[in-house]
Amino acid sequence: MSPESQEKFDKLQDITHAYEALLYDVDGTLADNMLAHKLAYKAAAAEYDIDLDTDLIDETAGWPTVAVAKEIAQRYNKTFDFEIFSKRKSAIFIERFIQETKPVDYVHAHLLANQKHKRIGIVSGGSRSTLTITLKVIDVEGRFETLVCAGDTPKGKPDPAPFLLAAQHLGVDPENCIVLEDGDPGVQGAINAGMGWVRIDQL
Repeated sequence: MSPESQEKFDKLQDITHAYEALLYDVDGTLADNMLAHKLAYKAAAAEYDIDLDTDLIDETAGWPTVAVAKEIAQRYNKTFDFEIFSKRKSAIFIERFIQETKPVDYVHAHLLANQKHKRIGIVSGGSRSTLTITLKVIDVEGRFETLVCAGDTPKGKPDPAPFLLAAQHLGVDPENCIVLEDGDPGVQGAINAGMGWVRIDQL
């Protein structure tokens, strides 16, 4: 790791030290792939004659893909099947980008350093099929105890339900969990769940 990454790793260790369970977001937190996701959304939107402003993807970071598709339709006054759009976006991401995914080095190192000492969960708004590939590519497969993703709870981030379900799976009280995130919806979900949180992009 670079000195900057090492410093961020050390900060994460200090912040998370007192917690029993660590709940990691994936896209933009464990995986350095937000630009790839933006390009996949933009390509999918173009098939519906939408010139997507990818700032919308920053705003909706952590939302389930279907919810983002609905937001795109509303903002651009388009009518389309959100599920079909979601599947197309995921297909583009997998076909063009997923194998090139790199980990966010200091977050990845943090998970590896803590996997034998803490309870580890993954909480993402992505689809299970896409996440499974991403986690394998960045060498996180098999290093966590539970994966909560799109469709596992009635509502996604910023609702607390995904985080509370992960805590339940791990058998850890919410106040003893800390969430590692890179977006406002995830942070709000952690707050709503009564958990600690840290924005890895603001260390």
